[in-house]
Amino acid sequence: MQAPAPASTPTDFPEARLEPLGPAWMDALLAVEQSAHAHPWTRGHFTDALAAGYAVQCLVAGPALLGYFVAMPGVEEAHLLNLTVAPAWQRQGCARLLLDALALWARARGAACVWLEVRASNARALHVYTRQGFTRVAVRPGYYPAAHGQREDAVVMRLPL
Repeated sequence: MQAPAPASTPTDFPEARLEPLGPAWMDALLAVEQSAHAHPWTRGHFTDALAAGYAVQCLVAGPALLGYFVAMPGVEEAHLLNLTVAPAWQRQGCARLLLDALALWARARGAACVWLEVRASNARALHVYTRQGFTRVAVRPGYYPAAHGQREDAVVMRLPL
């Protein structure tokens, strides 16, 4: 007897596309952000990012928001500020798609590398970033807020382009 196919295989993965964040996606983005993070960004964070000219790209399929990234351009570099995949779409390759799109966006702006910080406890994200070619560069002690008023370290990672 053959094992059942996974819930989502390449043959039934929806046709996805990237769209810049606009008013039509803001509420869905905020719902994903709140469902995926213990310390989510607010509407103000995303509004400020857009006002500052940062890239906010949404990975969408039909009416569903699969994930998004927020990136800040710099001088010959880019900084990934937020990458989130909707919980229902995690472990299906969305993060890799978003990271590929981020790298293309950064290269198009003359970036030689992409920087990011990730919670030291986020083993899944660390694994994804490492598989995409990011390397650990440093640790920022107490960078992120954590439960009960504590702080958590961030791992600084870099991807040469």
